[in-house]
Amino acid sequence: MTERAPASDRPGAAWDPARLPDLSGRMYLITGANAGLGYFASEQLARAGAHVVLSGRNPNRLAAAHDAIEARVPGASVETLLLDVSNPGSVRAAAASVRGGLFSRARLDGVLLNAGIVHTPRRRQLTRDGRELVFATNALGHFVLAAELLTTLAKSSSRNRSARMVWLGSVSTHLRTPDPTDIQLEGRYDAWRAYVQSKVVVHALGIEADARLRDADVPVQSVVAHPGYSIGGRTPRVQGVNEPSRWKRIRDGFQSPWSQSKERGAASLVRALVDPAVRGGEYWGPRFLTHGLPVRQRPSRVAADPDVRRRVWEECERLAGIEWPFARAARAAR
Repeated sequence: MTERAPASDRPGAAWDPARLPDLSGRMYLITGANAGLGYFASEQLARAGAHVVLSGRNPNRLAAAHDAIEARVPGASVETLLLDVSNPGSVRAAAASVRGGLFSRARLDGVLLNAGIVHTPRRRQLTRDGRELVFATNALGHFVLAAELLTTLAKSSSRNRSARMVWLGSVSTHLRTPDPTDIQLEGRYDAWRAYVQSKVVVHALGIEADARLRDADVPVQSVVAHPGYSIGGRTPRVQGVNEPSRWKRIRDGFQSPWSQSKERGAASLVRALVDPAVRGGEYWGPRFLTHGLPVRQRPSRVAADPDVRRRVWEECERLAGIEWPFARAARAAR
C-alpha cells in the first residue's frame, strides 16, 4: 500500500476510512475497543495494517471484538488488554504491560482515549477511590493512562513522525458552560450535567496537554476529536459487538438527517490519530457537526480558555496524585 499525501482540512476534503495511509509496523492502543466507536476505529486501523491493542474492562466482550476484527479483516493483527479506566490500579497495571513489551510490537505510535460513560447514572456515584464516576471514567482515568504511557510514546517518536494521543471530545461541549471549580459535581449533580462537564474537562486536558508537551520539548502530539451524533441503530451489524434490535433500527432511522453510524463517527477519531496533516492542539470532528467527513473545527470557548485549562489540569493532578513525567519523556526521546 502506498502512503498517500497528507489530507487537507478544508471542508469536504476526502477522508476514506477504507483507504487510510499504510500503517504497517505501527501499534495503537484503543480504550473501550470492544464496542461502538472504539471497535470501529480499531477495525479501520487494523484494515490499514496497524497492530491494534484492544482494551476494555470485560474479557468476554473484548474476545468478541477480537474475533470480529479477525473475521472481517483478513490478516488483522490484534491483541487484547484488560483495562478499566475508572480504576487507577487497573490503569497502571495495563500501562505497565505496554511498557514492559508484552505485546507484539516494541513501539507505541498512538493512544485513542475513547472509553467512557455516555448513559450517565441519574444519581451521583463514586468509584472505589472516591471519585465521581462519570468524571473518573471519561476524564481522570485517561489523564492517568496518558501520563503512564508518555515516556513510551516519546520513545516511539521519530524525526519525521510524532506519536500521538487523541482525547474523545463531544459536540455537547458547545451546549453548556460547566463550573471548572466543581469538576466532581459535589455541589449539584444531574446526569446530563455530569456528561457535559466530563467532556469539557477532557477537551481542556487535551489542549493543555499539547501546550505543555511543546513547552517541555516532548515530541508527542495531543489532539481532541469528536464523533458527532453517532448512533447504534444506523451502524452495521457486527456479531457480539453491535446488534441493535429492529425497534432501535426504526427509531434511530428517524434521526438520519442529523446522525450517522458509529462506523462513520470513528473516522474523525482515526483521522485525528493517524493523518500526518493533523497538528497537536487541534480539534477534529464531522463537517456538519453531527455528521459528515472529518475536518478541523473550532474548540468550545470554555475548553480553550487558558485559565480553565490550567485549573482543570492542576485539579486532575491533585485528584490523581500524579504529575506528568515531561522531563523524563523529553530525555527518552533524544
